[in-house]
Amino acid sequence: MPLSIDDFEAGDLPEGPSVPEQVITHLYTHRDQAFTRSEITSAIGEDSNTVGTALSRLKSRDLIRHKGEYWAITEDLDRVSAAYEPHQTLERLDEKDKDIDVDAWEKAAPDSPHPSERDDDS
Repeated sequence: MPLSIDDFEAGDLPEGPSVPEQVITHLYTHRDQAFTRSEITSAIGEDSNTVGTALSRLKSRDLIRHKGEYWAITEDLDRVSAAYEPHQTLERLDEKDKDIDVDAWEKAAPDSPHPSERDDDS
């Protein structure tokens, strides 16, 4: 869905899961079925071309399977977890870090580098 240039400039960007995340979630939730692109598009309420691009990229990463007109989640669910767990962890950390006082953090930082960062000659 297009975003107005004013919203873009103001940084008022849409929040929520990306289209690939929505596709993975839908296919995982219905892992006992396969769907056409149009069925996935209808289910997640996104643009058909955007869904098509997401499907191609997810397939290239072996996260989903494709036969004929149908798409399904990979049988290797550990692969899906490995692909999305780091992303979810980073989002959780970002959420928790919003309350960090950067000035206080800088004041508490030591003046000299950590021993692991010092040259051997020091």
